[in-house]
Amino acid sequence: MTKKKINNYIYWVPRLLSIIFILFLVLMSLDIFEENYGFWGAILGLFIHNIPAIILLVVLLISWKHEIVGGVAFILSGIIYIALLLITSIRNGFKWYYVSWALQISGIAFFIGIMFLIGWNKKKK
Repeated sequence: MTKKKINNYIYWVPRLLSIIFILFLVLMSLDIFEENYGFWGAILGLFIHNIPAIILLVVLLISWKHEIVGGVAFILSGIIYIALLLITSIRNGFKWYYVSWALQISGIAFFIGIMFLIGWNKKKK
């Protein structure tokens, strides 16, 4: 691979993965419709469930030009998610699927954050 292709790859991968990850989080919030909350209850539930996706969308918009923000924010969001899972485990008891949740959500967030940091480091040099 040429240097131009590598730089292009490092530039686009975290951005595209961020978009896919945010869409995944939004998709997971649609489980609110399984409950019978009514129209306004469903709207409020969707808003509450999508607060992390909205925050990550704002982070992505900032990170488009300032990769360091995306690197730190996505890694921090992965750490926060693991902390929330640990708190849930302490309160409700550990469930085996918490590990898969942590890998799916935090693992992807860590990978995106690392890719943003690599892009920031390459840009800095």
